[in-house]
Amino acid sequence: MADPTEQAEHARSEDLAAARGGGPLLDADGIGRTTRRLAHEIVERNGGLDQLVLVGIPSRGAVLAERLAELIAGFEGTRPPLGRLDITLHRDDLASRGLRSVPRSSDLPDIEGRNVVLVDDVLFTGRTVRAAMDALNDFGRPHRVSLAVLIDRGHRELPIRADVVGKNIPTARGDQVQVLLDEVDGRDAVVVIPGRDRP
Repeated sequence: MADPTEQAEHARSEDLAAARGGGPLLDADGIGRTTRRLAHEIVERNGGLDQLVLVGIPSRGAVLAERLAELIAGFEGTRPPLGRLDITLHRDDLASRGLRSVPRSSDLPDIEGRNVVLVDDVLFTGRTVRAAMDALNDFGRPHRVSLAVLIDRGHRELPIRADVVGKNIPTARGDQVQVLLDEVDGRDAVVVIPGRDRP
């Protein structure tokens, strides 16, 4: 029987090789399988749909939240409440770098006392998630806030972790991780573009 540790190391090596080559780490089928698993894990962790609210961080986190809501409706028979949360004015680099994008309106259901799952495409430094939690406080006081991400690429700068992760991938800090979604980009894929600091 193969050693699970060796299997995991082999899988990470394959992912790293794909990243160095700039090839997709996930294609459309891979993203589909991963989001289906995320949907089931979210419901399982919540113990069903009771008090569950999905909140996507624009732009691709909001798209993923919409997909997750539809998947959950498919196997639970009920679509959980869904919202989108703009974090532009809560970013911690706002004072030093100014507005880098036009703020968009947030659209949230009632979150008071609910179990809110923040949804984003990539977890990197953790600063986007911190801004999202600050922004969430403007709309109420949830019972619990958890985080679901399609990709965790590491290199955290804040003590933040995802509760539900689609795929952990090894990256160098200077790499670019691009999540492409059909609703925004015309196709589904996850691609790592090697940074200049990578040999």
